[in-house]
Amino acid sequence: MHKILTLNNIAVAGLDRLPRDSYEIASEITHPDAILLRSYKMHDMEIPPTVKAIGRAGAGVNNIPVDRMTQQGVVVFNAPGANSNAVKELVLAGMLMASRNIVQAWNFARGLSGEDGEINKAVEAGKKNFVGFELPGRTLGVVGLGAIGVKVANAAHALGMNVIGYDPTITVRSAWQLSSDIKQALSVDDLVSKCDYITFHVPLIDSTRHMINAERLKCMKKHSVLLNFARSGIIDDEAAVAALDSGHLYAYVCDFPSNLLKDHPRCITLPHLGASTAEAEENCAVMVADQVRSYLEDGNITNSVNFPDINLPRNGGHRISVVNSNVPNMLGQISTDLAESNLNIIDMLNRSRSDVAVTLIDVDQAPDEATLQRIASIAGVLSVRCLGCSE
Repeated sequence: MHKILTLNNIAVAGLDRLPRDSYEIASEITHPDAILLRSYKMHDMEIPPTVKAIGRAGAGVNNIPVDRMTQQGVVVFNAPGANSNAVKELVLAGMLMASRNIVQAWNFARGLSGEDGEINKAVEAGKKNFVGFELPGRTLGVVGLGAIGVKVANAAHALGMNVIGYDPTITVRSAWQLSSDIKQALSVDDLVSKCDYITFHVPLIDSTRHMINAERLKCMKKHSVLLNFARSGIIDDEAAVAALDSGHLYAYVCDFPSNLLKDHPRCITLPHLGASTAEAEENCAVMVADQVRSYLEDGNITNSVNFPDINLPRNGGHRISVVNSNVPNMLGQISTDLAESNLNIIDMLNRSRSDVAVTLIDVDQAPDEATLQRIASIAGVLSVRCLGCSE
């Protein structure tokens, strides 16, 4: 029986992927094998040593101590792309709201009073203050061409916009999905100077913090629009407000309200709605539950932020999963221990990522506890499991 601790409400569609005859799921549980969460901040949490996997039902993992988990041999999963359509739609809505001054016009209309005839006159007199502009023919810059960025770029192109993308680490999969009409920027500075709108779809790390700052804002086209539905901190908010106040920047749309931004007349701040659709929450929960289940039962890894992808189909035998430091002669030592126990290897797969390696080994008979203990005692081994055996 696998034990799953939930730290947030996880969509039922995801929890239903974990059969109740082999999974115990609760918000309070001792000695969990895995943890499922959304936005719960785990950095100050004492994480039980029994935890083998953490599944984040979303894309960002800033709330999880990933480095500490890697050192402890705990795989951290996320759900990239599961909320991509929801975020894409919000980015498009943000561009339309900024371009057509919808929020300001709505506030104006809500403040009208008097008889309907008086309101009609006020509308005709006031609507000239909210004249906007249309999207076709204007240029959108997309920084980060992962699952979300590709959808945003393709959708904007379908609306008649010119689109420029920048992502030095774009994957082959994303490149295949990206419209051939999307232009490539050589750098962030190159992109900034050419665009009427810029949207960001990158994680918040040292290299992306304040990616848009006062210097880059000076290089942007006059009356351009910034959109940030990725992470707070990617844009220097103080510099953005200064550019709004000077009239250089037309609008700033983001998902991260603050005292500095929420009341500014040229800011539209939303309460972190990027993935807040029923469909996105279900997609994230299903994806991460499937990934955690596959790891616990078969040792396979997909969409981990700290471990390599690895997938070895079951073809008989008993499976041993080993997580270890990525150093020389680990496979030799593991194979020697198996041979000394008269275990024949049926199939084996090894994958590494940075300082971590994972090995899946199918053997012809169940290893005894002494064999597993010998492997566990090898210097650099972080965890050893016999999948399907009593753990």
